[in-house]
Amino acid sequence: MPRKSRIDVPGALHHIIIRGIERKRIFQDNLDRSNFLDRLGSICTGLNVICYAWALMPNHVHLLLRSGTAPIPTVMRRLLTGYAVTYNHRHKRHGHLFQNRYKSILCQEDTYLLELARYIHLNPLRTGVVSDIESLDHYPYSGHSVIMGKRKNDWQEIGYILGHFGSVTSQARMRYRAYIQDGIARGRRADLIGGGLIRSLGGWSEAGLRLGKGDRIKADERILGNGNFVEEVLRRSEERLERKYQLKARGIDLESLARRVALLFGIEPEKIYAPGKYKQRVDARSLFCYWAVRELDFRATELAKKLRLSQPGVSISVKRGEKIAREKGIQFSLD
Repeated sequence: MPRKSRIDVPGALHHIIIRGIERKRIFQDNLDRSNFLDRLGSICTGLNVICYAWALMPNHVHLLLRSGTAPIPTVMRRLLTGYAVTYNHRHKRHGHLFQNRYKSILCQEDTYLLELARYIHLNPLRTGVVSDIESLDHYPYSGHSVIMGKRKNDWQEIGYILGHFGSVTSQARMRYRAYIQDGIARGRRADLIGGGLIRSLGGWSEAGLRLGKGDRIKADERILGNGNFVEEVLRRSEERLERKYQLKARGIDLESLARRVALLFGIEPEKIYAPGKYKQRVDARSLFCYWAVRELDFRATELAKKLRLSQPGVSISVKRGEKIAREKGIQFSLD
């Protein structure tokens, strides 16, 4: 049976699990770990991805991300491909480094944000990489030490997590740490490492109670959340997919998109592709990039070649274009 495609909705929370092929190591030393984190940080910054929690283990990685200006598959492709090429060159090896399909579970934020952050940050302790919570507080390859203020990390969002534990940072850190420590006795928490009906209901016992009452509950293995949340995510995902089919059916491509944007800004379409830093041209190019990525699903690498920009330059344009569309109230129309 073919696997379902991944679900990604802009601004959604994702628990991502990356495993080495055949469960082999993906980090040989701290230089490898630093290289992975540098790439992750650069991508999060460039694509406006928010990272709340992360942990590097010898043969796998956990990430808790909120998608930004690019879909999660684009984020992961850039992260994993770049790291694998560098790793293979450094260690003189060939072939795949990661399992072909990383795991990505779209999560219901209200219910699972803190639970997942705790689960992910306890991984080094749970697997014996560190011996106790005091060591975990200082462990450099988990986001827990950053939240505790023991290390600095510009691309990790810590204020949002700490904000759930209080408005005064020192007190919030104490409460957060107590919350983490309380999770040690809870064990592996299989209900948090996958989506689907049983996990979303909190295990077999709860599922049995609910289903025994004749409840009809929407479930999807790619989503961690209650039935209403699953239905809403699937509805939004289906709407986006249908919209993309309509765009393709109407022959809307980069050239027709350029004409639309040029008309809005009162310039010639070829000006969008031309270099220059005139504000009108930059704004038009930014909106063009934003709609090309978000509406037409073009990759930043493709746009970079078309516009003769760097890939990070396209990502910056996408963010600027999103801001322009929001501030000016401009919406992409099929008409």
